[in-house]
Amino acid sequence: MFELVPILAKELSLNPKNITRALELLAEGATIPFIARYRKERTGGLDEIQLREISDRHAYLTELQKRKETILKAIAEQEKLTPELQAKITSCWLKNELEDLYLPYKPKRRTRATQAKEKGLAPLADRIKSLNQKNAPSIPLKQEAEKYINAEIGIETAETALKGAADILAEEIAERSQLRADLRNYLAEQGVFTAKIKKDYPEGSTKYEMYRDYRIKVTKIAPHNILALFRGESEKILSVDIAYDEEFVQSYLESEVIRARESEIRQFYQVMLSDAFKRLMKNSLITEIRSDRKTFADRESIKTFAENLRNLLLSPPAGMKPTMAIDPGFRTGCKVAILDKTGKFREYRAIFPHTGQAKRQDAAGIVEKFIEHYKIELIAIGNGTASRETDRFIGEVLTQISQKPAKVIVNESGASIYSASTLAAEEFPDLDVTVRGAISIGRRLQDPLAELVKIEPKSIGVGQYQHDVEQKLLKQKLAETVESCVNYVGVDLNTASKELLTFVSGITPAIAKNIIAYRNEKGTFTNRRQLLKIAKLGPKAYELAAGFLRIRNGENPLDNTAVHPESYNIVEAIAKDLQLSPADIHHAGDRLHHLSLDRYVSEAIGLPTLQDILAELKKPGRDPRDRFQYATFKEGINEISDIEPGMELEGTITNVANFGAFVDVGVHQDGLIHISKMADYFVKDPKTIVKVGQIVKVKVLDVNIKLKRISFALL
Repeated sequence: MFELVPILAKELSLNPKNITRALELLAEGATIPFIARYRKERTGGLDEIQLREISDRHAYLTELQKRKETILKAIAEQEKLTPELQAKITSCWLKNELEDLYLPYKPKRRTRATQAKEKGLAPLADRIKSLNQKNAPSIPLKQEAEKYINAEIGIETAETALKGAADILAEEIAERSQLRADLRNYLAEQGVFTAKIKKDYPEGSTKYEMYRDYRIKVTKIAPHNILALFRGESEKILSVDIAYDEEFVQSYLESEVIRARESEIRQFYQVMLSDAFKRLMKNSLITEIRSDRKTFADRESIKTFAENLRNLLLSPPAGMKPTMAIDPGFRTGCKVAILDKTGKFREYRAIFPHTGQAKRQDAAGIVEKFIEHYKIELIAIGNGTASRETDRFIGEVLTQISQKPAKVIVNESGASIYSASTLAAEEFPDLDVTVRGAISIGRRLQDPLAELVKIEPKSIGVGQYQHDVEQKLLKQKLAETVESCVNYVGVDLNTASKELLTFVSGITPAIAKNIIAYRNEKGTFTNRRQLLKIAKLGPKAYELAAGFLRIRNGENPLDNTAVHPESYNIVEAIAKDLQLSPADIHHAGDRLHHLSLDRYVSEAIGLPTLQDILAELKKPGRDPRDRFQYATFKEGINEISDIEPGMELEGTITNVANFGAFVDVGVHQDGLIHISKMADYFVKDPKTIVKVGQIVKVKVLDVNIKLKRISFALL
């Protein structure tokens, strides 16, 4: 494990000791959120991003190390492993270069070169190589080749023999690692992606119109363009290639390979080198460049997806308050679900405010009674079909009520997928899918994180080309993002769902299920130590999980903080010095600011952890998420046809891509703020300007009702 530390330290510009300790902790089963939060002294304060880089890169290098061992063994078995080759392979840390070194020794199918060797033409190829020298004698190639004519094996002429020798030499050239590396670098740095729409698709008939006659350098192409090109190619709409200067490639190969002055040898090599590149190198190198750019695009898109997901999961909660949740509809009615302040489902009714005045009045009466009876403080309205009409209806009802609940339109992406899931069926076996959807809408207003963890991240709608990227990596990175968010906020042990608990550091699905079972049987937890009574939750899992689980109004106030139980004795010492009980320590005020922490430093707990403890004691049980806000959609703007250029609107960022951001202004169709319209200066990355969930003001630039496209500028 630790022989890779110097490489990691150099690549990541981190202290080798800190990397070693981080790898030790990971090997012991510690989670990244736990290490980042509670083991700062051991790692020198490495954060989650650095720890994940160490983990990911170490896994990659370990896999590469195993591949090197396999290659060395394979070459050794052929008795072709020289000390020089072994040194090159051992010191190689790039996958492409490693495979280049192995290429000449790699088992291969029968090629033109192997067939030529079977016919005994290898000596002729060697003879031609010997003539490729500055001072080599002038010997006619035809004269040399005639020695190998043998009609019985298919060599009937000198030309056939020379062609076979050329095939042998071409394969040798194509397998030279340095040539491949140089040409790969050239194509990567100077190559040009080209794309054309196939003739079957006339102008204006496809969404790939911008790629009709497309050219851009490989180094300049944006991730979303790469993914769009490859998707268009897979749909057989686009022809995609990488163009390059053929004369430069030929000139380079000649300068590297040809040494002879004799014109016949030079001409032979020129033809052979052209064949070597076009037949044996070009396709594989271009495939590698495409693969490299695809990997780059995947990682950038997944990074954007993960950041969008993080911002969505960490959206400010409206709070655990009595909530009326509405899944709007026209003909089928609006599904109204009532949730109490713990998120528990209480009652359901269908109302029909959009199918005649009489039913509208009945619906208003039902809504008023619900608000009064359950003392509703929040009204969550899904942003799907009939959303604005339902919003207007609820607004009319609220004019008759003195204590008005907050009315919020909620993004319902993924709610329908959740409502039809096995998970939702287990949670609400007796409820219709539409009612489950309404409940999900209400809960995601109360606490977005607690509800959204129940939905597969890919279904939430904040990704970019998510079906085109590498799915295994996407799943891994999104799971890491959810884990990070859950542990950053902390989880209420007495109200958390099984799904939410599963993402807590150290908690497996089996343990989460056992926690729920214990809670159902024994009632609420009153202290963290009770976790040790949970089946399968041993001391190690307790160590990893305890600090992230909260118990409100428990026996020990510290159980409702991020202070880890292993540090409770420190808090008790601080409280004693301040002549306060641990329960009253947050009343210390300025005395905490002026506290000297050095006196509490020990071998186990250093200054970073003490600073975290102090910050937690100043605001115990605080939610680290921002203050709740929501957008106010403009009255009278209900459909895309209501929007006109020049209008200024308020909306919510629903998705951020590499080329811009999408905004919901309440018309069932998100509009785009292109990256060029985000500021009066050059913006390289939209994520530096906006984030998912942010409330923004925009100016309408253009509306295309036919294509359902709205263009905005950020104000």
